[in-house]
Amino acid sequence: MAVYNLEEQENIEALKAWWKQYGRMVISAAVAFVLGVGGIQIWRYYKTQQALGAAAVYLDLEQSVKVGNVEKAGTLEAKLRDDYARTTYAPRGAMLYGKLLVDKGQEDKAASALAWAAGNAKDPAVGALANLRLAAVLLDLGKYDEALKAVSNPPTDPFAALFADTRGDILVAQGKKEDAKGAYQIALDKLPKTSAYRNVVEIKREALGIK
Repeated sequence: MAVYNLEEQENIEALKAWWKQYGRMVISAAVAFVLGVGGIQIWRYYKTQQALGAAAVYLDLEQSVKVGNVEKAGTLEAKLRDDYARTTYAPRGAMLYGKLLVDKGQEDKAASALAWAAGNAKDPAVGALANLRLAAVLLDLGKYDEALKAVSNPPTDPFAALFADTRGDILVAQGKKEDAKGAYQIALDKLPKTSAYRNVVEIKREALGIK
């Protein structure tokens, strides 16, 4: 049996009293710390696995689009949406699938896929491209108001010029030449002076025949 002197006994009693008062708090803090660190690691692992899984599905989707297999591409694109919606691959996959649908003459379905991509893209550049493609499809379908809505909120450069140019095309289709001229002018103002695309926009603007 251990024998303690008076000072040691006092220290032990003090420690017992302290532990009785603060022990639960210490244990809770320790558990929270362990769970916090573990939670971070689990989340990182989950994100890594999600990215790897999404990448594999996206590669299969690319191959399906390459060979023009609409049915398989649709299944894979749906899997990206359902299982990997938070990854960057899901909106990119929707855009890829949308392009295939356009090539196959299924523009209504393409618009749906592109609208999803635009609304769920984490990358502003991907979202901007999706909206531009969506507007082009809706323009072909004659859904002018919806097309304008897709490019109604211009992002920062370099997409601002392309959004304005697309608005000009839609306004021309609506017969609103003055408004179209203004949109083309905005596009020209936004485009770099060295951009070869300026010539295209200038030709469209001059074709309106408005001084």
